[in-house]
Amino acid sequence: MSATAVPTTPTPAVLTARALLLDMDGTLVNSDAVVERIWRRWAERHGLHGDEVMKVVHGRQGYASMALLLPDRPMEQNYADNARMLAEETADVEGVVPIPGAPEFLASLWGLPHALVTSADVPLSTARMAAAGLGLPDVRVTAESVGASKPDPEGFLKGAAELGIAPEDCIVFEDSGAGIEAGRAAGMRVVGVGSRAGFHGPDVLVSDLREVRVEAVGDGTMRVYVG
Repeated sequence: MSATAVPTTPTPAVLTARALLLDMDGTLVNSDAVVERIWRRWAERHGLHGDEVMKVVHGRQGYASMALLLPDRPMEQNYADNARMLAEETADVEGVVPIPGAPEFLASLWGLPHALVTSADVPLSTARMAAAGLGLPDVRVTAESVGASKPDPEGFLKGAAELGIAPEDCIVFEDSGAGIEAGRAAGMRVVGVGSRAGFHGPDVLVSDLREVRVEAVGDGTMRVYVG
C-alpha cells in the first residue's frame, strides 16, 4: 500500500499462533520525539528535507536509511555515521514513553514464546525499554544479530528460529512499512500497531496495544484477540 493510501480501519479478529515477534520503536515504545530530533539534525547537516527523511527512517537500521537517502555515498561512511547516530540516540531518552497498553501486553506474555526483533542495537534497545519502564524479553534479535536491515526478513526468521517455532506459526507486531514488509517476507502474519502501520496494509490493525489480548490455549498455542 502506498504512503498516500487511506489507513485500514481496526478490525476485530482472533488469531492463533505459537510465538509472537515484537518490534520495539513504535510498537512497544514511543520514541518518535527522539527520532525526530536526531534525524532532522542529520537531514540538516546533509542538506536534505527533514520531512522526506522521516518518511524513510522508521523501522530500518540507520545505515540502510542513509543508503537510500544518500545513494552515492560509500557504505563505509554510512556505517560510521550510523555508529555515531546510535550513540546519540542511546544518550537521548527524553520523551521516550511506552505505547499505551505495552506494560500489560508484555506482562501477559510471561511464560509464552515471544521475542523482541528490533533494528536498534543492544545499548539503544536497553536504554529505550528502560526509559519506557518495560522489561526486555529473554529472546532478543538486535542490530548486531543480523546482516541485513528490515525490510529484509532475516531478523524475524532468526527470532522464530531462536524460539524454535516455524515462521508460519508466528505473528509479528509492527508499526513501520519496512517492518511490515519484513514480516510478510518471512511468511508471517502481521498485526499493525498505530496509524503509521495502517498505510502499509497489515493483516490486522490496532490503534495501540490496549486493543490486544493474549490467551494461552494449553496445547502450545495462544489466541491473540485484536481490535
